[in-house]
Amino acid sequence: MNHGHSANSPRDADEPDRADELEGFLAALGIQRPILAGNSMGGNTALRWAARHPGDAVALIISGAGVRAAAESMPATPKPLDPERLYIPFGDSFTPQFEAQQPDMHARYYRIRSTATRIEALRHPRKASAKTVAERAGMVDAVKKITSPLQIITGDLDTALEAAKGLHAVRPDVGYVQMPGAPHNAYWEMAKEWNAVAAAFLDSVMAAVPAR
Repeated sequence: MNHGHSANSPRDADEPDRADELEGFLAALGIQRPILAGNSMGGNTALRWAARHPGDAVALIISGAGVRAAAESMPATPKPLDPERLYIPFGDSFTPQFEAQQPDMHARYYRIRSTATRIEALRHPRKASAKTVAERAGMVDAVKKITSPLQIITGDLDTALEAAKGLHAVRPDVGYVQMPGAPHNAYWEMAKEWNAVAAAFLDSVMAAVPAR
């Protein structure tokens, strides 16, 4: 909820738990062994789901996300959006060159990000539930139990670089790629390079799956 073209949660209610929503989505589709890839909040959501289901995913790609110490695990509550603003700013999620070099992709992201649902949620921010806060605070230890194949993707300019490094420090046994010059939304701005990393990882995972 509160993203895309989904519904909004009540203004006076807690922010919906993203991992719970993912649980419900997979259950509704009858998917028991997913391949999950997520960037930023999506990466954190996939990571939290995996911590609940340490070996259930066929593969996990965590991009623009990671783990932090408990005191730093929750993002700051956003300031309410200006009621007159129709497009949501995305700060340093892209490089300064992105708009000039890829104006169509830049404009498309603006439109996808700035749905009425998301604008409503930023004008009236919901707070994270106690369950979400507690789970995120314990992620440094929780990710140690994940046995599914895991690939971390980040960039030199990623605002979540330290979190990604934190995840790799806890799990030095998993794949880690730090893309040169890549911003937080590398999957969008540098899709070709990002997809190459993801594809190589998935190819290696599937090659190791026993033939039926």
